[in-house]
Parts: sequence; C-alpha cells; structure tokens
Amino acid sequence: MSRAENAISNAQARWELENDVLAAGPSDLDSLYSFDAEEQKAIQASKPWARDPHYFKRVRISALALLKMAMHAKSGGNIEVMGVMQGKIQGNEFIVIDTFALPVEGTETRVNAQAEAYEYMVDFLETNKASGRLENIVGWYHSHPGYGCWLSGIDVGTQSTNQKYQEPFLAIVVDPHRTVAAGKVEIGAFRTFPEGYKPPEEGPGEYQTIPLDKIEDFGVHCKEYYSLDISFFKSSLDSHLLDLLWNKYWVNALSSNPLLNTRDLFAGQLADIGKKLEAVESQVSSSGRLGRFMTGPSSKKEDGKLEAVVRDTARVAAEQIKGLSTQVIKELLFNRRCGCSGQHAAGAASGAAAAAAGGGGAMPMESG
Repeated sequence: MSRAENAISNAQARWELENDVLAAGPSDLDSLYSFDAEEQKAIQASKPWARDPHYFKRVRISALALLKMAMHAKSGGNIEVMGVMQGKIQGNEFIVIDTFALPVEGTETRVNAQAEAYEYMVDFLETNKASGRLENIVGWYHSHPGYGCWLSGIDVGTQSTNQKYQEPFLAIVVDPHRTVAAGKVEIGAFRTFPEGYKPPEEGPGEYQTIPLDKIEDFGVHCKEYYSLDISFFKSSLDSHLLDLLWNKYWVNALSSNPLLNTRDLFAGQLADIGKKLEAVESQVSSSGRLGRFMTGPSSKKEDGKLEAVVRDTARVAAEQIKGLSTQVIKELLFNRRCGCSGQHAAGAASGAAAAAAGGGGAMPMESG
C-alpha cells in the first residue's frame, strides 16, 4: 500500500472512530439489510406509535448514509439543503440504509420542497423499486449551517404534517459548519408530539450552543418534539460505495483549510458571544440597581446564563485549536521543504502542541 493510500485509509478509520461507526456483525446483517414488505405493512397497520408518542427510541444509520448527508450538507455552504432517507422500521427503531438529495431552493434560514422536488422523489422511488431497492422513505433531513441541531418552528410544522400523513416519519438535522470545525458529524434526530400532547417534565438535556437570534425560536418550540438516540453501523455490503465516496470526501478535506472554511462561522460565534455577554451584563446591572428586590432564583438564572456563555466560548476555543493543529500537521506533511530535518519537523510539531495546550488551558474543553 502506498503512502497516499495508507493516509486515506487512516483518515477514514479516524472518521469512523470519531463518529462511533460500528461494524455490523454477521447476525445483524439480515436484520439490518433484508426488507420484508409484508412485515412493514403489518407494522403500518398496527400503528404502535399512535398509542405511545415516545414509541420510537433509537435511529441506526449506515455509514454510507451518514457520509452522504454530511457531504450534501457541506455542499450547500450557508444555504440550507434537504433530502430524504430510505430504510425501514424494526421494533422501536428507525433503520436508515440510504439517502438522496432533493432539488430544492433554500435560504440561510429555511428550505422548502416545491412540486418539482416531490415529482423527483416519486420518480426516484419508482426507479429504485424497479431496480430491486424496496426500502420505504422513512424521513427527511436538512441542514442548519452554523446554528446547531434542533427543530425550528417551521421544521416542527413540516415534521408534524409528515407524521400526520406519512407515518412512520423521522426528521434529521445536520450542521455542516460545526461538522467541519469539530471533525465529527454534528447530527440530531427528532420526532414531534401529537397536537395537544403535553410531555412529562424532564431534566436538562445535553447542552448545545444556540445563537442569540435563534434562542427564542428554539425555546418556543423545544417542548413540541423529542430527540432519538443515534448510532451508526457499516458492513462489507456497502464498503465499496463508502470507499468511493470517501476518496472524494478525503480530497476535499485534504485540500481545504478548516480555519478558512469556518471563518464566517467563527466570526458569527464571536459576535454572538459578545451579544450574550452584553445581555448578561445588562441584567446584572439592572439587578444591582434593584438589589433589595432581587430574589435567589433570579440571581441563579443570571449565573446560569453566564455559565452558558463560558461553555460556548470553551467550545469555540476547542474548535479553533483543533483547526490550527490540523493545519500545522498538513504543513509538516505536505509543504515541508526538501532537506528539512526530522528534528526541525518534530520541533515545529512540539511547538504547535504546546501552543494548543496553552491556548486551551484558560477554560475547560468540551468534546462533541
């Protein structure tokens, strides 16, 4: 194996490790990839999800489908893109085998499927079934460039309509900018509750960074849906297609600078952190003037907002350090001048590592 092939193989293995992609065992292959039309019809007829709004608990996504969604989302840049997912239902799990993009017109804040997209989807499915691919459409995915994985008010309306007329149906959101910054696919899977349903009170979920101008939209609708656990799998059945796609993904990743690709995201994140700090400062100043009227819970709320700003800042710092480290490694591997000694390269690498460690020591670092 050549040095280039070895580098590509190592990069793919690292990507699979970062995203916890597990190889499907021989006993799983039949359950994951076989499609029993009669079994799926029986599930459709029984409708267990109608009796339990939390019926679906997990999503299992093939590595091929994950990579296709990540590449499609990245290709849209700052514009939202949309696609649909093919697969089946297995117990209380969605099994996503493949995805395909839809030709839709999106903006930086929303994406809507027009009549042409639905015609394309119908034609694509008919062609698939004619070629022996019998999987149903089990959901849709779209991108949130730079503002995290959650459902906006428009997304909640779209998903609710899909669940009303196309059950069982799943919504997935991918953030391509944070995927590039973190090196791990930023993804979330969701289902909405039936109209009028009041979910039980739950403890705080996993923390995520929401831009200040999106917080209101997030807060208004966050109780109207719930998230599902996601896991990823791969098998020898789709390894060839995965290798072909990875070669394209690897070239794009190798030739790109993560710091340059995410500079708009970084600038927006810094501006957002500044606005959040100003909001906290304003509230603290107001509470200082009204000190004797302040209650304990209000003070704790302000502390919580300041803590959230600190966590957002730590995440941005971690992403920048990772991007810088990646560029230093690329520089050492591909742009080193002839005759440069290994000692010089090692010294540069050590210096970069020390700088990264020093930059990250100011505050706690978060992964994911």
